[in-house]
Amino acid sequence: MSSSRNIQQLISEQTEFFRIGISVDCVIFGFENSELKVLLIKSDLEEFRDQWSLLGDLVRPDENLDNASYRILRERTGLDDVFLKQVHSFGDVNRHPAGRVITTAYYSLVNIRDHDLRLQHNQLHWHPVNDITTLAFDHKVILETCIRQLRDTIVDHPIHLPTK
Repeated sequence: MSSSRNIQQLISEQTEFFRIGISVDCVIFGFENSELKVLLIKSDLEEFRDQWSLLGDLVRPDENLDNASYRILRERTGLDDVFLKQVHSFGDVNRHPAGRVITTAYYSLVNIRDHDLRLQHNQLHWHPVNDITTLAFDHKVILETCIRQLRDTIVDHPIHLPTK
């Protein structure tokens, strides 16, 4: 008798492991009046009614993480010409009220004045990062992680602006 299993046997034995959602959260930073801001949206989930959250969504079965991040950004803001950097994955067991959802965070730094944002049924607003005390889900932790990554990137790769 062989001890090997086929993929269908493995899946049927591990059904619980295949009930995990994968999402992407986009942290969009911008500078205005020498102040670092982040773009937030009102959560559309009942559990987080009237709370601000990052721009995010589940990854569709036919897309990879990078494609999902650009889709989310395009659908929520109309932006499709910005660089997004993958930062970190977050997988606390109870991070999402719908069940087990693992998210990967991306960030971007944009010039606020250069982009006209498309508003959806949920309103988008720029918030000074120093004024943010709470966010829906674990988005405060995600935001703090992306701020650290942005600072490290700026220290390691300074941006040189042209002289006027």
